[in-house]
Amino acid sequence: MINFNGNIAQEDSNILTQNRAFLYGDGVFETVKIVSGKILFLEDHYFRLMASMRVVRMMIPMNFTMEYFEEQILNLVKEQGISSSARARITVFRNDGGLYLPKTNEISFLIKASALENTSYALNSNEYEVDLYKDFYVTKQLLSSLKTTNKMIHITGSIYAHENDLANCILLNDSKNVVEALQGNIFMVTGNKLVTPPVSEGALNGIMRKQILALAKKIEGIEISEEIISPFDLQKADELFLTNVIMGIQPITKYRKKEFTTNLAHLLVQKLNESISEN
Repeated sequence: MINFNGNIAQEDSNILTQNRAFLYGDGVFETVKIVSGKILFLEDHYFRLMASMRVVRMMIPMNFTMEYFEEQILNLVKEQGISSSARARITVFRNDGGLYLPKTNEISFLIKASALENTSYALNSNEYEVDLYKDFYVTKQLLSSLKTTNKMIHITGSIYAHENDLANCILLNDSKNVVEALQGNIFMVTGNKLVTPPVSEGALNGIMRKQILALAKKIEGIEISEEIISPFDLQKADELFLTNVIMGIQPITKYRKKEFTTNLAHLLVQKLNESISEN
């Protein structure tokens, strides 16, 4: 038996009692964007999910192919009537059983989808102020680069941002260097140089991060670098922006007392939409 919110009930009446993603954060996930019945950056999402499952020793079913992954997501958004523009999250978790040591490495998955307003990426030009979140730090290890269901730093950071009227917060690693933002990777523009922290610093191996690096390499006069960024470097930058697959690119307009331009962000959004329409 269990006590759920003050009521005694049978254990099997609540599906969370043995769910390992709930009990231990034993899960990984992908959030994808669907436009006109197509999953954007499908291969990148699928192979990142497979890599994450291998890292945490989950058993990948034989039928869990990229075609199966695509079919399951698209069937759901089609059933909901939102195939024109939607976001979907697939969470993969180890099956019930065991304590820290699982009884099995077999998995189950859950997909949830919701509609989005816009089909193409658009730059949000509203004020977007950020600051550092220093209560907790991201560790420089492989697990930090995965999308797992343990996101407590991002949760507490989001609460801190809300309490301080910030649009977002920048996370630091255990060396006090910039890693990412709460909802995406971070890029810094200084002169003609575009910089983002390397994954080895603890940054998420972001799908949109990969697209932006590839697009920027094709822009004449732009130097691309993956290197360590200190908090002090941010205040010397000309431009800062965040990336993820749902919003695309989000310019940062203010960090502490410094305000920033959005020139490269505008150009990259244009290039991003062009690349999607060509594929």
